[in-house]
Amino acid sequence: MWRIVGCACACPHSTRDCTRIIRYRHSPIANLRLPLLRLPMRPTIEASPLAPLTHSLQRVQPALIDPPAAAAPSASAATAAALAIPRVLFVDQSGQLGGAEFALLQLAGHCAARSEVVLLSDGPFRARLETLGVRVQVINDARVSNVERQASVLNCLRVVPGILRQVRAIATRARRFDVLFLNTQKALVLGALGKPLHRKPVIWYQHDILTREHFGRVQLSVVKWLVRFAVDHVVVNSQASERSLAALTGNAAGSAPVVYNGIDAAAFSRVNGSDMAALRRRLGLPETAWLAGLFGRLAPWKGQHIALDALARLADAHLVLVGAPLFGEDAYAQRLREQAATLGVTDRVHFAGFQDDVPAWMKAMDVILHTSTEPEPFGRVVVEGMAAARPVIASAAGGVTEIVRHGHNGWLVKPGDAAALAEAIGTLRADPALAQRLAKQALADAQTEFSVEQYLQRMTQEIRQAAR
Repeated sequence: MWRIVGCACACPHSTRDCTRIIRYRHSPIANLRLPLLRLPMRPTIEASPLAPLTHSLQRVQPALIDPPAAAAPSASAATAAALAIPRVLFVDQSGQLGGAEFALLQLAGHCAARSEVVLLSDGPFRARLETLGVRVQVINDARVSNVERQASVLNCLRVVPGILRQVRAIATRARRFDVLFLNTQKALVLGALGKPLHRKPVIWYQHDILTREHFGRVQLSVVKWLVRFAVDHVVVNSQASERSLAALTGNAAGSAPVVYNGIDAAAFSRVNGSDMAALRRRLGLPETAWLAGLFGRLAPWKGQHIALDALARLADAHLVLVGAPLFGEDAYAQRLREQAATLGVTDRVHFAGFQDDVPAWMKAMDVILHTSTEPEPFGRVVVEGMAAARPVIASAAGGVTEIVRHGHNGWLVKPGDAAALAEAIGTLRADPALAQRLAKQALADAQTEFSVEQYLQRMTQEIRQAAR
């Protein structure tokens, strides 16, 4: 972990040369003197390949599209809140609702009195945050938002002006807070690059497995250098994510704390699933069919096509796909419909689209499927299925193996193996007692090991540590 503490005097308006002392704690470098000419202090990011980008930050003006934040709480309320948590600026790249966003939704809501959220694109996530009383600002540049994980060096260079504008805008807002909390990879890049400007402790909540199978060489290189030189504290969402971070950065394995996402099990218990026919009728599902539910955005690596292949091997069972295509994946959604027609299972496949009431939809299923073909960093939908008290069949890879114990609280299958998936579905369908036993243990584990209360407690502790 690196923490950078600069001099108390920041004089970007000074016309004279000055030399300042920069002390590096938890680093072999100490008392390094750097000459500065009319610029704020620059930390060790100067020594990295990212330096040319940071040199341009002073010339870029912020580009906010939202009104100023609401007035701060009263002095007495602020004093009381200060005892609980530092002032936090959260940054997330997406306006859509994904696993990282659901995790931030809980945390930002918990810290609403002392925080603000910056989104790098607008969408339904903003409305959900505001419903919880969270102040939200949108700093948007469509070209930057559209940079893909596998982007080339040339494509990255084309969006440098937009990147600089967003870096400056985030840094301007970060100065008002005690900690900058970066919740996604693009947020990491734009928030950490501005550290010479805002000089606030940076905490990154890593939600990804950092490998070449998932990300381009350029993006991984940027993440590596930022974590080494501009991030004070990294928190990971699973041991699988932590191992990939250690391999990328060369940090010691186990050095980043693991904080699992929290699932609100109470939201599932509030759904009355005793009258299954009535619940399914309300949702427009077949009342008496045996239903396997697959939840998540429609994307090739989420493996909905594997579930369709498995369904074709099973008689009478139905498949419910809850989720919609995001990030330009509409072509895949259309291929799924064509695949269902080719396999002759169209009448047994239900495309439900995006649904906000996940607890009710999960309660309406006989089994919950997780079919990702690549290692999942965490597996939020798996824990949700457990909280719904439904047996879960999941791909044995990534963070999922930290959640599901085969034959104890769920069933694991080889990723991408439609035959194994069909066999597992058939096993649980033929043995209701086994399915019930797995579901009962799964519910107990979801309530004790992945509670919202435990998640918020652990994460606020990490935020306090980063702010020290």
